[in-house]
Amino acid sequence: MGAGLFQTSIKSLPLVYRGKVRDSYAVGADKLLIVTTDRLSAFDVVMKQPIPDKGRVLNAMSNFWFEKLQHIVPNHLTGIAPERVVAPDEVEQVRGRAVVAMKLKPVPCEAVVRGYLIGSGWKDYQKTGEVCGIALPPGLQMAEKLPEPIFTPATKAAAGSHDENIPFERMCEIVGAELAFRVRTTSLALYQAAAEYAATRGIIIADTKFEFGTDRDGTLRLMDEALTADSSRFWPADEYAIGRSPPSFDKQFVRDWLEQQHWNKAPPPPDLPAEIVAKTADKYREALRRLTGKELEG
Repeated sequence: MGAGLFQTSIKSLPLVYRGKVRDSYAVGADKLLIVTTDRLSAFDVVMKQPIPDKGRVLNAMSNFWFEKLQHIVPNHLTGIAPERVVAPDEVEQVRGRAVVAMKLKPVPCEAVVRGYLIGSGWKDYQKTGEVCGIALPPGLQMAEKLPEPIFTPATKAAAGSHDENIPFERMCEIVGAELAFRVRTTSLALYQAAAEYAATRGIIIADTKFEFGTDRDGTLRLMDEALTADSSRFWPADEYAIGRSPPSFDKQFVRDWLEQQHWNKAPPPPDLPAEIVAKTADKYREALRRLTGKELEG
């Protein structure tokens, strides 16, 4: 399994940005090499230990969904092999964990779709009966399926701070009403299609977040990652029950462990025990296997 790739060190291309999980490099003026590392972020804090193979799993998952959902919205992929744009001695850093993507103008809001009441949405609902300003029926329980999926945007936070849920009206102010409505409609259609497919594989997609950008023609494109175990909550349908937090194929395993530690959710995070790292790596690989029917290659 190896120790995992915590950070890339590609010298043949200019570094553009290091995110919580992805390192991006410029490929000419209009493309980016996006490498998915094995870093894991929880509560918006990057853990000190990488999760082996996580980046390769996320990359394979995103590519699977980009292809499956391209009839709903185009995406940022160019089809150029990442191995072709780096120096020979850097190929191992990108193999199976990178894409060459179009450089887009990002929509500065995260597009979150919730189909079930869990996480920050459950906490909001307990306090106000609403999630991001959307009133929900009274008496719903933790992890209950919502009457219909809801779109709850968030502002993107700088590294180390928390994303902030915002009402849809605020998103309209930030990005313009026309684009906000387009993002909402597209996000709900993507979630619906993905949830229906995942159900055939015995997986519930409780919620997910998408990121979009526009190209030079103004076309809306899905970017970054799509329906991975980082950006979504995947629950095994056969272990789902209303009223409790279901086990999940994602970093919820790490989140649950962190919640039991004496930690204020600010850097530096506690060290993850080897057992937690190994179990989390297994969860990611199992999610890929369950969703796509394929094992991680190589």
